[in-house]
Formats: sequence, structure tokens, C-alpha cells
Amino acid sequence: MNQPSDPDPTAVARRVAERRERLGLSEEDLAHRAAMAPRYLSHLLEAGPVFDPGGFVRIAAALGATRDELLADGPDTPPGLGGPGPRPRLLHLTDAECWELVGSHGIGRIALPVRPGPAVHPVNYVVDRASFAYRTGDRTGTAPEEGAEVSLEVDRIDEFQGRGWTVLVIGPARYVDDPEERRHLDGLPGAAPWAGGDRPRWVRIRPAEISGRRLVTG
Repeated sequence: MNQPSDPDPTAVARRVAERRERLGLSEEDLAHRAAMAPRYLSHLLEAGPVFDPGGFVRIAAALGATRDELLADGPDTPPGLGGPGPRPRLLHLTDAECWELVGSHGIGRIALPVRPGPAVHPVNYVVDRASFAYRTGDRTGTAPEEGAEVSLEVDRIDEFQGRGWTVLVIGPARYVDDPEERRHLDGLPGAAPWAGGDRPRWVRIRPAEISGRRLVTG
């Protein structure tokens, strides 16, 4: 049974769908407005708000609602859920702004095209030579097929002020096999895998597309 701080994903997804349909939006339209890949939107609605609280702030802003309106079944909503500020808006970021925001390294979510549906995992990444790279093991959930089209999302949300930004990268995943290149990546800040364990392989994503949105209020 869901705890009070863990809203029912099915009920939340239903409210999102109802509001989206009233606005005449498709799921793809909503994903574009919320600055996330359509597959990630579907996964997020299935997984529920606890998986990515900031993502639901963006969905709420895209629907012209507050986060609490999407999550609350009634007056007993627990405190501390936050929500967007007044008159939330999403602004497009330039490529240069996207690269500046992701920095030299950080934490993001990698989405891989696997069966029966896309899998999304948190990874710590490094930025190197206009590309992103992260470490993985051979048989872990973050190990893509060579050349698979993947997406990486990096974001920062101030849930209480309803502000933040998100950057989405789409491109092919390539394993780094050159020993010198692997040593170079091993020496970069943020290279150590946060998940621990044996993750000897590097995956590099050279963006075919990079886009970003900034959530502002007022």
C-alpha cells in the first residue's frame, strides 16, 4: 500500500491524462512542453512522482497546473511537496547554455531502448570533447547495445520555488575501447562510479541533438 508521502501513480497519471485531454494535447505534445523525451514521460507516469519529483514540476508547468493539483487526492496531502511558483513558464535554452549548465560532470538519467520498454537509470557522467561518458559493467542495466540510440537527461529543480532547468541529450552510445582514451576518462573529475562495484567499461554519447528548457515563474 502506498504511504501518504507516496502518491498513487495510477491516480496521478489519470489526472495528468484528464488535464492533457482538456487542453487538446497529445502525450508527445506534453513531453515537448515538459522538456523530456516521450518515452521518459511514459515511464515517469508509470513509475510515479517519487521516481522524479522535479519531473512532475515540469509536467505541472506544461499543463498550467500546480504540482499539488496533480498529486493530491484530497485535503490530506502531506506537507513539503512543494510546487511551481506563480505563472510558470518554460524557456528554451541555447546549445551553449545547455553545455554550461551540465558542467564538467554530474548526475543524470540514461534511458536505454530495451524490451519490453525503455529502461531509465541514474548515472554519474563526465563531459569530454563535446560528448558525455559514463562507466558501466558488461551485464548491468546501464550497459547499452553498441550504437544504440539513447537519451541522457540532466536537470536541477528547486521544488519549493518551482524553478529549475533540464537538458536532454540524444545520440548513439559507443563503447570506448582505446586504452589511452580510457585512461584519459579515468583521470577526469567525477569519473569514479557512484554506484560502486566493478564498472570497467566506458560508454560515450556524442549528441546528435541537445536541447534544454528553463522553468521560470512570475
